[in-house]
Amino acid sequence: MFVDLNADVGESFGAWTLGHDEALFPFLSSANVACGFHAGDPVTMHATLKLARQFGVGVGAHPGFPDRVGFGRRLLEAAPDEVYADVLYQVSALAGMAASMGVPLRHVKAHGALSTRGWTHAPTAEAIAQAVRDVHPALPLVVLPATLLETEARRLGVPVVLETFPERAYLRDGRLAPRSMPGSSIHDPQEAARRAVTMVKEGRVQALDGGFFEFEVDTLCIHGDNPNAVEIARAVRHALEAEGIEIRAFAAPHLSSPEVPS
Repeated sequence: MFVDLNADVGESFGAWTLGHDEALFPFLSSANVACGFHAGDPVTMHATLKLARQFGVGVGAHPGFPDRVGFGRRLLEAAPDEVYADVLYQVSALAGMAASMGVPLRHVKAHGALSTRGWTHAPTAEAIAQAVRDVHPALPLVVLPATLLETEARRLGVPVVLETFPERAYLRDGRLAPRSMPGSSIHDPQEAARRAVTMVKEGRVQALDGGFFEFEVDTLCIHGDNPNAVEIARAVRHALEAEGIEIRAFAAPHLSSPEVPS
């Protein structure tokens, strides 16, 4: 058995985030790099790409709403054409920067409220998926299973990578529990590790509102802004490997076209 282990990175400024990310990268096989809208900036993006290259970690773009104050976690009532343009801009920016460094762009994953909006709002989901497809038709989109974002991506022929979160609580319908709910975030590394093993081996997680949510999983995500992210990533990786589960980047096509040089 094998699974990808990813984290959201480059989500701040200066020395703190780079030192934090440098400690996180050894445990990852993929990384989602903030593209400057909800967090990050060109200098941080460049430095984060250098870290990914150094540690041999697969790189993905992590576009969000233009909401630095709210860290991209506030819902913005953006029209589909705005969502499309914002995602296209952010992914293209990171793709160009990565290409200049010889780092291939392997996937895209929407951040925060942009992703959440795409779970239940078809026009937003379509706009995200169309933007990814227009950057490159073979570029995979990382999605939460059983959402409209998965549905629209598949309808448009965009490859999907199914993601779950061992350090976030779920509801029975497969949505992540709102952060306002008690117990919605898991900060104990050993509990996150236990959940990660169950997710990969059993394909399910106990829901915060009772019962279980069942799913397929290609990649597990650790939120880089979790104060215990490094400890959680270490515990998750060690627990999975102790169960004989290999950590490796999910399969992605080699993107070598004028749109996304590699």
